[in-house]
Amino acid sequence: MSRRPALTRFAWVVLVFSVGVIALGALVRATGSGAGCGRSWPTCQGELVPPLEGATAIEFAHRAASGLALILVFSLAIAVFRQTEGRHPARLGAALSAVAIVVEALIGAMLVLAEWVAGDASPARAVAVPLHLVNTLFLLGALTLTAFWLGGGRRLGFGNAQLRRWVIVAGAALVLIFATGAVAALADTLFPGEPLAADFSTEAHFLTRVRIVHPVLALVAAGAAWWVASQGEGGRSMAMRTIPVLVGLMLISGVVSVLLGVPIWMQIVHLLLADALWVTYVWVSAQALQVSVAPVGVSR
Repeated sequence: MSRRPALTRFAWVVLVFSVGVIALGALVRATGSGAGCGRSWPTCQGELVPPLEGATAIEFAHRAASGLALILVFSLAIAVFRQTEGRHPARLGAALSAVAIVVEALIGAMLVLAEWVAGDASPARAVAVPLHLVNTLFLLGALTLTAFWLGGGRRLGFGNAQLRRWVIVAGAALVLIFATGAVAALADTLFPGEPLAADFSTEAHFLTRVRIVHPVLALVAAGAAWWVASQGEGGRSMAMRTIPVLVGLMLISGVVSVLLGVPIWMQIVHLLLADALWVTYVWVSAQALQVSVAPVGVSR
């Protein structure tokens, strides 16, 4: 399968930039800056460029970066459709990436206009935040597949039922863990300093009581990941060997974060590790599921 190195590099640039935007969004949530632009979208405080200070500066920076990410994703999609033939699988990845980035913008607008930001602790926000994360994972997954296919990866096949089932189950487990992590992070932001004992108190807010679900699921998943890795052969890809390492780093960062009182910088580190784990998982899954016969190559 022929390749377009420059276009592949651009796909990776867009992916890395998107991860940076996600980290900036976490900073907005962790600092309670979600209301920095008021109930105003896409403008900020009713202006294109408001006075940049405090929460407004943080929220505006995130919106500006998100707008640039949207432009980059659409630029990638246009480039892919121009430089590849009609049946090239990267077209699917690019199209899904474009859809996902639009949905990201719409969800962001909904959060702002409904005022599910800053100190809001409503059940609606508790549902919207993990749903937002699920779409974010979809975006990262689509961008990863785009880079995979542009780099010479073959289209995915689903003939091996057992392999397909394992990929789906493991992927769903990761999504569930990340979604509960988003809820736990929201609880830590809204109710900072809550001791672990509060997770089992009937008097605590429901967000605090459900945050214990995340570490429990993470521990179970970590054990499963290490067991699967130990069953593999020595010829596993570097990406496959990276997964248990990332899982271990996530567990360590989670414990350290709790011991330090969940500081903002550790929340960002934990999130970046989660993004790296997801991208690696999607890449490994694509390698495992790709068909043996190469599809139509990239046009010259």
